[in-house]
Amino acid sequence: MDLLRAQLPHTLREANFPQLGSLYRGKVRDNFSSGDRIVMVTTDRLSAFDRVLTTVPFKGELLNRLTAFWFEKTRDIAPNHILDVPDPSVLVVRKLRPLAMEMVVRDYLTGSLWRDYQAGRGAKAYGIELPASMHKDEKFPAPILTPSTKEEAGKHDEPISPRELMKRGVVTQKQWDELARYALALFAAGQEWARSRGLILVDTKYEFGVDPTGKIWVIDEIHTPDSSRYWIAEGSEERFKRGEDQRMLDKEFIRQWLINERGYKGDGPPPDIPDEVRAQLAARYVELVEKLTGDTPRLEVGNTRSRIESALRAKGYLK
Repeated sequence: MDLLRAQLPHTLREANFPQLGSLYRGKVRDNFSSGDRIVMVTTDRLSAFDRVLTTVPFKGELLNRLTAFWFEKTRDIAPNHILDVPDPSVLVVRKLRPLAMEMVVRDYLTGSLWRDYQAGRGAKAYGIELPASMHKDEKFPAPILTPSTKEEAGKHDEPISPRELMKRGVVTQKQWDELARYALALFAAGQEWARSRGLILVDTKYEFGVDPTGKIWVIDEIHTPDSSRYWIAEGSEERFKRGEDQRMLDKEFIRQWLINERGYKGDGPPPDIPDEVRAQLAARYVELVEKLTGDTPRLEVGNTRSRIESALRAKGYLK
């Protein structure tokens, strides 16, 4: 915790490298596009409820490490866009046309879907009828697909059905079938590995892009605590039977803190987040990286932007 607190003044909120190409700034990543490649810098920005709220020590580095780890582990299941990892916070990827949607796979009734279920909406927006009288954190008979729109930073992603996605021309039926196959296969692989590490991969989201030939690639990130929900497996079933909350290792920690401590669900001005909460969230990211990869990340306090600039120069991306 001392290391994480010491990094608080050095967190990377924005990466400004105009020499790398034209900039698109997402919720977390600053993407520099030039030619047939994109240099993706994963910042330390924290988003929740589709709002950028603050920064978290080492978050970008930890997310990027996990993304590179998972892309390597799943490259035989689905092709991904990664070309190079010049720095712990940076990916160089092939330029693709992103599909304006997210493929969300869920194996448990929890999070936003549970909140919709409580409000009587269930999963109707996805064209799915859920059984009556389900309980919070209850497992589905099989994973379900609950896609959403992909909105620009500052706007809320919206639930959407496969039929509506095709009606709007976002994807074709053939593309949807391929996306569904990739998403379910990636999720199954993620769950299997998570189980072997004492974790439960509860749900996750995937993003995809297409190249000029129409080939589909996995893009963005995969199985990170920003894009996924992880629970500690030990005692999970017992906690569910007692109606207790699950032990989480993901970003749901900050969502619940915002709801319970600040009454915030994404509308109106975002509240301030204390440094200690930022450090606590960083500790959860570190623990998840350690559990999933089996390695303790070597984190060094210091200016993240300067480190990234040095790495990009060393690899020839910056002159």
